[in-house]
Amino acid sequence: MARTRTVALIAVAAGVLAAGLPAFSAEAAVGDGTPADSNISFVGRWNKTNASAYVPYWAGAYLRVGFTGRTVKLRQRNTIQLWASIDGRAFTSFTGSGTINLTPTALAAGNHTLIVSYRQVAGSYTGDAVFQGLILESGAGTYTPPPRPKLVEFVGDSITAGATSSQLAVTDYGFKVGERLGYDHTQIAIGGMCLAETADGCWAQATRYWMSSGGQAGTDQWDFSRYTADGVVINLGTNDRSHGVSAAAFQAAYMTFLTRIRARFPNAKLFAMRTFIGRYAAETEAAVRARNAAGDADVFYVDTTGWLPSGGLSDSVHPNDAGHQAITDRLAPVLSARLTATTAPTTAPTTPAGGACAVTYRKTGDWGTGAQFDVTLSNTSSVPVDGWTLTWSLPGSQRITQSWNSTVTQSGAAATAVNASWNAMIPAAGSTSFGFVTDNPLGGATGFALNGSPCAATT
Repeated sequence: MARTRTVALIAVAAGVLAAGLPAFSAEAAVGDGTPADSNISFVGRWNKTNASAYVPYWAGAYLRVGFTGRTVKLRQRNTIQLWASIDGRAFTSFTGSGTINLTPTALAAGNHTLIVSYRQVAGSYTGDAVFQGLILESGAGTYTPPPRPKLVEFVGDSITAGATSSQLAVTDYGFKVGERLGYDHTQIAIGGMCLAETADGCWAQATRYWMSSGGQAGTDQWDFSRYTADGVVINLGTNDRSHGVSAAAFQAAYMTFLTRIRARFPNAKLFAMRTFIGRYAAETEAAVRARNAAGDADVFYVDTTGWLPSGGLSDSVHPNDAGHQAITDRLAPVLSARLTATTAPTTAPTTPAGGACAVTYRKTGDWGTGAQFDVTLSNTSSVPVDGWTLTWSLPGSQRITQSWNSTVTQSGAAATAVNASWNAMIPAAGSTSFGFVTDNPLGGATGFALNGSPCAATT
């Protein structure tokens, strides 16, 4: 993946914040829409050193605010591309400088919400991501938007920055998962990132995660007291292989990275994702197991095998919009289950009321001498399932030869799938998925039961 370093570009933007700005006062009144208006929530890593002009760092940082009236405009300094969503509608692209009108068609009078995310200044893109305030109609003002219960960091490289997707960070799986769950979220990602520093100069999260801008606008260290992450999702390793990082070195670096993040966020759930093309999968999982063995039970390995659909990549490694949507569909329930759990796991699986489960059993590949099956297990009860075992009967003499997202065993025609450590919790009305490969393409599995309770099945 092409590196997207922009040290000079962002350094220039940050360095001239004090020059050439409008003359409005930095002493904001609550509700006036200036950068220092406390009703505006700035999510992610922002440079706020100039109270009249705030600068977002990394990918996917955004502002969120409520406002009254029928119109809203942005006050910008120089040309920038950005995406805005009003009242939860789809994000719309805007490009311009000076005053940018986000409501060319006036809204209905009343209360509204706004999210704005600026395009990351990276690679050849030289936009001016500097927020200088909102312009509202006469008599209107801002208000604090409804609070979001959690904040999740998504840490990665160009994949997590949304490279090649239609709206970049906004159409990336990290942004989409956060919005789907109703959480605050931010993408600590720059194109070309590795996990560990390399001799040939690959920029590494092991060093740059701790910086405000990742080194793109100086090397000042981020003040971690400015927000507390409830979850940190890490997707790293796609680039390290091409920079000569050995398996042992990668695993050791991953263990150190997890340990250091835990020190910053003692109560967060940490999720280490298998890279979508499988690089360093075993080493990533081993790093998680090492942290678990050290007593940290809130570190989880997320096996992404089979998550990307056919046609889900725009090139050899980057998901397209369909790929990011597929990842979102798989990752959102994993995070929701872990981040909403309020009690420690029980020693025995929680069983829903009889019949309060459903199974969708689909053949997703058939090559004559074998087949791939994907299984979605839904909890249709009003209580979470904490630990699950799904049993069913296979047709004929069919044998399972490999599986993912669960541990699958077989005795004769009887098959059993047991949850992985990271997907044991299925929230009420939630679901989880796993898959496997068989030695023949027969369909017709029967007798599905969750923790001994029969399930309705679609096969």
